[in-house]
Amino acid sequence: MDPLFNASDCDLSNGTEASMNCSGWNQFVQPPWQIALWATAYCGIVSVSVVGNAVVIWIILAHRRMRTVTNYFLVNLAFAEASMSAFNTVINFIYSVHNEWYFGSVYCRFHNFFPIAAIFASIYSMTAIALDRYMAIIYPLQQRLSSAQTRSVIFLMWILALLLAFPQYFYSSTFQLPARTVCYIDWPEYETVDLKRVYYVCVTLLIYVLPLIIMGWAYTAVGVTLWASQIPGASSQHYKVQLIAKRKVVKMMIVVVCTFAVCWLPYHVYFLLHQFFPDWFEQRYIQQVYMAVMWLAMSSTMYNPVIYYCLNSRFRAGFQQAFCCFPPIDAKDELELELKTPRYLQTQLSSYRASRMETGVSTSIHPAANE
Repeated sequence: MDPLFNASDCDLSNGTEASMNCSGWNQFVQPPWQIALWATAYCGIVSVSVVGNAVVIWIILAHRRMRTVTNYFLVNLAFAEASMSAFNTVINFIYSVHNEWYFGSVYCRFHNFFPIAAIFASIYSMTAIALDRYMAIIYPLQQRLSSAQTRSVIFLMWILALLLAFPQYFYSSTFQLPARTVCYIDWPEYETVDLKRVYYVCVTLLIYVLPLIIMGWAYTAVGVTLWASQIPGASSQHYKVQLIAKRKVVKMMIVVVCTFAVCWLPYHVYFLLHQFFPDWFEQRYIQQVYMAVMWLAMSSTMYNPVIYYCLNSRFRAGFQQAFCCFPPIDAKDELELELKTPRYLQTQLSSYRASRMETGVSTSIHPAANE
């Protein structure tokens, strides 16, 4: 994640000798009220993202029946998004506002390195879910991934993510100007190729364009199969229930993918334009554009828990249990029984709860009758 740096201050790519002529003047200065508004917006992202994604991880890992292949990838997605939000969002905001790096050379490397890896892990977790849904619906007789295979896929996903992000770690550096310190990526220069431009184009293709194409193809095929299917009559109630449940999962994941695509599109456009038209980014107003684009991209980390809560009854019960908005016993029933039970059996569960409540009332009123 290449931080905002004013190219008119100095050209760091030409080495220390050229940099000695830098004035160190910072043209990106905002009034306090504007900084306060941006601070509120960015801190809101961190609060909602970290808490929401932590609850998602707890819901899945703490309830045995929630540990499915899809949900393991959701855990990986939630971990990547919560980590990026916690470790980079506020730091990036502070650096954007002051255009001065306060956090040392080690964190400068991490700050430029980790977001690329986290974005890669996030979007390929969604891609893995899309392919899993595709195989489960288009080829239902094929064997699904086991828990061990799913963990192996997640491990491989992070290895590839770290390799893709490594150039940003390797070339990251800090530089002391006369009046301030900057954190930047000191890309080497070659006569035959612009390494920085090639890298950012490849990153955009690998962590945005390619996975979105794959997911678009997979969900199109799944959608045609699910929504074009003829639902049998009352004699095939179980099939009808399964079909409705599959549609709900696919709807939820399509919303997640579309949200990610919308939030990150301005970010990728911004940095691609920066590579090909650098003169556009020397204007004073570009800082506000950058902060808006970065806020929208970072905000993608906080929407998924809200989407899960609104569109999935399992996660809704888990959130209600986590925030004590639901009686603990009933919330446990929702997660362990109802949320894994077809709707045509939920009536029996409701009857069971009603009978249990009646038993409890009769016990409290006539204790002797039950001895």
